[in-house]
Amino acid sequence: MPPDLWNFSLNIYAQPGVEHACLQLQASGANVCTLLCGAWLGHRGVLCSPDRLSDIRQLAAPWYDDVVQPLRAMRVRWRDAAADDSDLNAVREQIKRLELEAERTLLSRLETLTQKWPGGVSQDMTPWLEELAADAAKENHDALQVLRVAANQI
Repeated sequence: MPPDLWNFSLNIYAQPGVEHACLQLQASGANVCTLLCGAWLGHRGVLCSPDRLSDIRQLAAPWYDDVVQPLRAMRVRWRDAAADDSDLNAVREQIKRLELEAERTLLSRLETLTQKWPGGVSQDMTPWLEELAADAAKENHDALQVLRVAANQI
C-alpha cells in the first residue's frame, strides 16, 4: 500500500470504474478528496469517530469550497466554449492543472491532520465512506461500493 494519501488516491483512481464513481459522488455533492482520505484511513485500520469526522470536515470544507470548487466551476463552465476557441482551451487546461494541484494540496493537508491517528488491523472503510459521503451515499450506494472495492485491492 502506498504510505501517502496522494499515491493511495492515484492508485484507487486508476482502478476500473472509480473515475466514473467519483464523478457520480461529486455530482451529488460529495467531496471526493475526503472520501479518498476516508478510504485511506479505513485501509490503514484507523477507527472512524465523530470527532475525527468533524476534524476532517472542518479542515476540508473551506479549502474545497473556496479553492477547489470555484476552479472546477470555471473549468466546467468553459467546456463548450473552449471546444471552438484554442486560446480559451489553453486557459481551461491551466485551470484544470490548478484544480488538480488544489486537490493535491487538500489531500496533503488531510494527510497531515490524520497521519498520527493510530491504525489497526481492521480495514473497514465503510463507516468512513458512508459518513463522509453523507447524502450522496443514499443516491450513490453503488458508486461507494466501487470505491470500497478498489481501495481494498490496493
